Amino acid sequence: MRCPFCSSEDTQVKDSRQAEDGSAVRRRRACNKCSGRFTTFERVQLRELTVVKKSGRRTPFDRDKLARSVMIAMQKRGVEPERVEQMISGVVRQLESSGNSDITSDQIGELVMEGLANLDKVAYVRYASVYRDFRATQDFEDFIVEEKLAAGESSPDEEE
Repeated sequence: MRCPFCSSEDTQVKDSRQAEDGSAVRRRRACNKCSGRFTTFERVQLRELTVVKKSGRRTPFDRDKLARSVMIAMQKRGVEPERVEQMISGVVRQLESSGNSDITSDQIGELVMEGLANLDKVAYVRYASVYRDFRATQDFEDFIVEEKLAAGESSPDEEE
């Protein structure tokens, strides 16, 4: 493993243990050249995934990009990071076990929306606003009414 500080390849594992959710191995490493210490995570990857964008362009799946988009939606929501990480790992596991190495950006978006709906409703709406390209406040209102109807809740008009 290359040192992120001095780029030396002479590093040593000092400690290994399971990450909190059990989906990764956390390794503490030390560089023998600059004495810098850093942490790496090792995860099982079932298959190489390729994302097929709406434009038809193909790019390698990037778990970190997925995590960044979820973290943006989760900003200031007070949900434990372990629960967010479990949700992200669950989405990745579903994608890897789908049997296809080509996945669409829509598949990823729908799985993330499903995960966020179960984790935090505000983050769910935030993510939906980007994923579904909301243009006006009416889009938010329509989405929320749609979700309430899907959940079996009555709409504001029916309550009068």
